[in-house]
Amino acid sequence: MKSRFSLDRVLVCMPNPAKAPLGRKTPSILILGLLLLLWSVGWGWGVSQIARSQVDDTILDRPHIGTVDPIPERFRAGQQLYLEHCATCHVGIPPAVLPTETWRELLLDEEHYGTRVEVLPSPQIYIVWDYLQTFSRPKQNPDERIPYRLEYSTYFQALHPQVEVPRPIDIKQCGTCHPNAVEFDFRSLVRG
Repeated sequence: MKSRFSLDRVLVCMPNPAKAPLGRKTPSILILGLLLLLWSVGWGWGVSQIARSQVDDTILDRPHIGTVDPIPERFRAGQQLYLEHCATCHVGIPPAVLPTETWRELLLDEEHYGTRVEVLPSPQIYIVWDYLQTFSRPKQNPDERIPYRLEYSTYFQALHPQVEVPRPIDIKQCGTCHPNAVEFDFRSLVRG
């Protein structure tokens, strides 16, 4: 006795994946891929917002008085070492006043503006470098020469718009306008 339904009939009714047109994907795979992409982007954005809010909270909780800018805890050791080694002979210059390339050269140079100085030992030099490169800026123009003097720094000029600064600039003169410069406070200005 033959069955009403034969296996051949069932197979004929089922779609054959081998005969599907090439390059055509099923909608479920595309939807799954799109959902995975959206989930990844959303998850990455959420993590970045959490990280940013934690950094911003540490910065905003700090008073702005007595420093150039609030420094997150991670960079405080670098700032302290910088001030201990550089601001004992002269006023400490805020990192933002000179480009990153200038700071790199100054950290490695034993001949510091005519005075022989020892290069910081490791790991101190790396801690100071981490601070300086984070809070300085790269040169604006790749063809620009690395400025070793404040008067040639485009950042110094940008931070002092419409200020008549005597030339040549001597960092001892910073206290003329910034009375607390010796305490690394460049926000306080002489009222005039």
